[in-house]
Amino acid sequence: MAERIRSFTADPVKFDEAVALAVRYLNAGQVIIVAAEIGYVYLADAFDAEAVKTIHILRGDSAGVAAQVFIKNSGVLAGIAAPLTPLQNEVLARFWPGLLSVTLKSQAGVNWNLGDERRLGLINVRVPNREFLGKVLEKTGPLTTASIAFAGKPAITDLSEIIIREGDVGAVFDEGVLEVGVPTTILNFSENEITLMREGAVTISQLQPLIPSISTVNL
Repeated sequence: MAERIRSFTADPVKFDEAVALAVRYLNAGQVIIVAAEIGYVYLADAFDAEAVKTIHILRGDSAGVAAQVFIKNSGVLAGIAAPLTPLQNEVLARFWPGLLSVTLKSQAGVNWNLGDERRLGLINVRVPNREFLGKVLEKTGPLTTASIAFAGKPAITDLSEIIIREGDVGAVFDEGVLEVGVPTTILNFSENEITLMREGAVTISQLQPLIPSISTVNL
């Protein structure tokens, strides 16, 4: 059985102990479960190919799917992604941390496999706005993440609905039943254009004042 950690968010000592425990599991190549803004997610070291593969297996992902990456702040992008334009940086400064994820070119020299065997040349990145998750990211490098729901299914906000054997992960950090929320907004950053791929928590009306030329796909 996975180690289950409960009632740690209100006590500073227990909170710090939980952060340290999560980091130990991640550094040991284990997959853990933590709360994100609108549902529970898997986390693993983005540079640990076996841990990333485990997440894809647990979710039943199709071959060639690249997992999302959580980072602690936009400064991390300099080490994993192609350079951004001033406008792209301004967008991230406005909406990160938060429910905005961005797909952009990865750096050719980054040695990882997020599930696509590096064929896509792209990564989807987000800075989450959740205290425990943020503190873990402050002590790790980029972390691969995906909802604990099966691929294509709604987010899971209640761990009583967990759909795997808990022995398949190292630890579960239980923050109780989460509020149901609106999914992330997804933007695509190319060299010359910002495209809205999915409207979610960050709406097009919020984006347009900053990006008047924003284009949309399948909206």
